[in-house]
Amino acid sequence: MEFGTLKVKEGVYIPDIGIEYPTDDPHRRLLHVDVEDSSKGRYVFDETYPYLDNSLKYKLGCIAGWLVKWFIVAVRNRCHFGLRIEGSLRKHKKKLRDGAVCVCNHVYVFDALGVHSACQRFRQVRIPMFAKHFNGPNSWILRQAGGIPIPETREGIRKYNEAFDEFARRKMWFIVFPEAVRWDMYVPIRPFRRGAFSMAYKYDRPVIPFVYTFRERKGIYRLFGKKDYPCVTLHVGEPIWFDRSANRREEIDRVCREAHEAMVRMAGIEVNPWPWSD
Repeated sequence: MEFGTLKVKEGVYIPDIGIEYPTDDPHRRLLHVDVEDSSKGRYVFDETYPYLDNSLKYKLGCIAGWLVKWFIVAVRNRCHFGLRIEGSLRKHKKKLRDGAVCVCNHVYVFDALGVHSACQRFRQVRIPMFAKHFNGPNSWILRQAGGIPIPETREGIRKYNEAFDEFARRKMWFIVFPEAVRWDMYVPIRPFRRGAFSMAYKYDRPVIPFVYTFRERKGIYRLFGKKDYPCVTLHVGEPIWFDRSANRREEIDRVCREAHEAMVRMAGIEVNPWPWSD
């Protein structure tokens, strides 16, 4: 396990789950996705994919998905991963009624559901995701939980953008992982890609930083989950608003940088080995 120049505050727990994390490429994909051939009836991620699905089948599936999703939050996240949430958005309720873009470090399998729980569970969310996951074994729950695959063609991107225009009109919340790929139980905050912040600027939505930190698995939590995996704590940050009178590019960079700095600070990191953006 190698974290380079990482320096943390006293008491910050650094887990060791046996992964050798890259030190040269912060966006290297470490997880293998088992996918099924699209010729067997699976999805193709072009303009034919239903990015905006208004079908009755999908709506009924969302009801079932909602039940499964919150069962996972209540049981798997709370027991298996010992999820705790520190902080609240209640005082910003009125200002956030038109929606927000939530950004977070991508560090375990149910991290998006933890963020959804923290930003008021009855809100509808949409979550851009790596397309190939939707041809894997968990495709149903990904779709019903609000996952939207990032297209693989130019025509698909156009339909994807149209769908998000409609999601924004419906005042849905978006959950985005600007580190792009998942590195399980990784402490440092990796460089951000600007897509989440461009989206937030486009729809005039504040960006809310969230960050996961880790705790040693103790007590009753030793009865659940993998013994070498830590428990997780989700910290809720303060919303960051854009200055619409300022230069667009400069504002996107400013909010991206401030969100990264806020997450580094909330994680108890004094020296982070990665820059805020690459």
